[in-house]
Amino acid sequence: MAAWDDEVIEEFRAGEGRVGGPFAGYDLLLLTTIGAKSGLPHTKPVMYLRDGDRLVIVASNAGAPRNPAWYYNLRAHPTVTVQVGAELFEADAEVIDAGPERDRLHLAMVAILPALAEYERTAGRVVPVVALTPRAPGGAG
Repeated sequence: MAAWDDEVIEEFRAGEGRVGGPFAGYDLLLLTTIGAKSGLPHTKPVMYLRDGDRLVIVASNAGAPRNPAWYYNLRAHPTVTVQVGAELFEADAEVIDAGPERDRLHLAMVAILPALAEYERTAGRVVPVVALTPRAPGGAG
């Protein structure tokens, strides 16, 4: 999986956010978190949607029973680095794992990628939603 992620990240950076393959046509960002245990930076390509000034991502982990590693990293270190297109900025990550806001945002993501509904069923867990709020004015704009 790491080699595949590296290829997507390289393509993303070379194309200023444009990629092919399974992410073609979707809004994709690069999320860099600090390892909860290692303290090292880790970058992952993640689909997102905009919700006002925030960018919203989901910790679906393609339907795995456990959240993705980046989720645990941002729980430990909620200041993350985000790249959207050619724009790079810091953001505060807020986990929204229950309630009406989580449901609204999750349904909005499912509308973009219907497979997310199946991921939640196969995972056997409530998939957390994460809102990324840019720290600097103009970030994610």
